[in-house]
Amino acid sequence: MIDRIIAKNGTPIRLTDERWAHITEEHGELTGLRSTVLETVLHPDRVLLGGDGELLAVREIEVGKHLVAVYREQSEDGFVITAFLTRRIRSLEKRRQIWP
Repeated sequence: MIDRIIAKNGTPIRLTDERWAHITEEHGELTGLRSTVLETVLHPDRVLLGGDGELLAVREIEVGKHLVAVYREQSEDGFVITAFLTRRIRSLEKRRQIWP
């Protein structure tokens, strides 16, 4: 199965079962949160620029706890690379914010 959503700048972003399996292997705490990861790309609190051209959609899911969905946009579409939970928002604040 492939889920598709639209990122803030209008680019279709896909999340495949293979990629989701990889994400949950590395970050077991995200099991059951696939729709929340997609929702984070669709409706982030902000989008940051990663170190290698990837984008980081950030959304607070509970007080002090943020979900970060990392994705890459290509010419026609894009894809989710990984996702993780963090309370270390200050480390993210060093990155360049590109939305809003």
